[in-house]
Amino acid sequence: MWAWTSVNVMTTNLLDFDLDGLAAFCERLGEKRFRATQLFRWIHQRGASDFDQMSDLAKSLREKLRGCAHVAGLQAISEHVSADGTVKWLFDVGDGNAVETVFIPEDDRGTLCISSQAGCAVGCRFCSTGHQGFSRNLTTGEILAQLWYAEHALRQRRGDGERVISNVVMMGMGEPLQNYAALVPALRVMLDDHGYGLSRRRVTVSTSGVVPMMDRLAQDCPVALAVSLHAPNDVLRDNLVPLNRKYPLHELLAACRRYLDHAPRDFITFEYCMLEGVNDQPEHARQLIDLVGRKAADGGVSCKFNLIPFNPFPASGLRRSPPAAVTAFAQLLSDAGIVTTVRKTRGDDIDAACGQLAGDVKDRTRVNECMAKLRTIEIKPVI
Repeated sequence: MWAWTSVNVMTTNLLDFDLDGLAAFCERLGEKRFRATQLFRWIHQRGASDFDQMSDLAKSLREKLRGCAHVAGLQAISEHVSADGTVKWLFDVGDGNAVETVFIPEDDRGTLCISSQAGCAVGCRFCSTGHQGFSRNLTTGEILAQLWYAEHALRQRRGDGERVISNVVMMGMGEPLQNYAALVPALRVMLDDHGYGLSRRRVTVSTSGVVPMMDRLAQDCPVALAVSLHAPNDVLRDNLVPLNRKYPLHELLAACRRYLDHAPRDFITFEYCMLEGVNDQPEHARQLIDLVGRKAADGGVSCKFNLIPFNPFPASGLRRSPPAAVTAFAQLLSDAGIVTTVRKTRGDDIDAACGQLAGDVKDRTRVNECMAKLRTIEIKPVI
């Protein structure tokens, strides 16, 4: 039902619509909104792609849909299963590009990590995706197709018809907020009770700090927010996360405080990739405490930290922080009253761990030249 099939590209892919968009599409066909709701449920809750299967739709509507619409996911080029149960798919998105999607099973949840772009233009030094460059944004349908495929494929394997995916994190390939127009309708489908019915607290958008879009997301579709911080000062973050040169830390933290007025959680999650001798020294921890640990009125942010073990790849020139350094760093933050967790690496044996997603990208950004310039900048540890 949910499998990829070839289709007439001149017809409309219904995965590109949230419920309001699908209702408008059906209205143009002379149909009422409740028909769109029925169709929406068939697609997202049951994984149906064949209109003839949608037995409670009027025969006349099914005939109309066959002539002007289709439901088509992405072709899975490969699937790899880790020893820890993590599953990674490589999906073909055309023109020589492919994106990766990862399912992470845990005892109390099932999390799907979804890509938003073929490649990424931000170019963070520690991220494999950024070293591949950027080709294009994914469509709403291509974002949702990853969830649609994974949910119904896993549900069929398990055989009990129960929901498998309880959490979605927009932490795959790409910077989600640089693909805002496609992202927001996809989020709405994830949250819609007629779609996947996920709680706002269980859908997380991760951003490297696109400040204007953080403000828009707070108004349009506030979900949980994770910010890729990775450095406690502008000099270091300029090198690790080049977007910092456009939106420096004081602007980023102000946007975080504004977002909290609308967020479903009362904290922002800061992601911090631990890099040996680069950002993992005690002085860096003390700078972070000074940066975010103050009261909001004094410039602080209600937050928690995820310390992420760096997952090495050949082009990075970086090394993973030793466990002892990570433990000491976490203890300093915790002693200052900041909730801190050390993320457990999952799926690294199939290159599915944080920072390892790469897919196949036809780069349009001359990323190799940019990364070479970054690697010539020496990053010295704080003494």
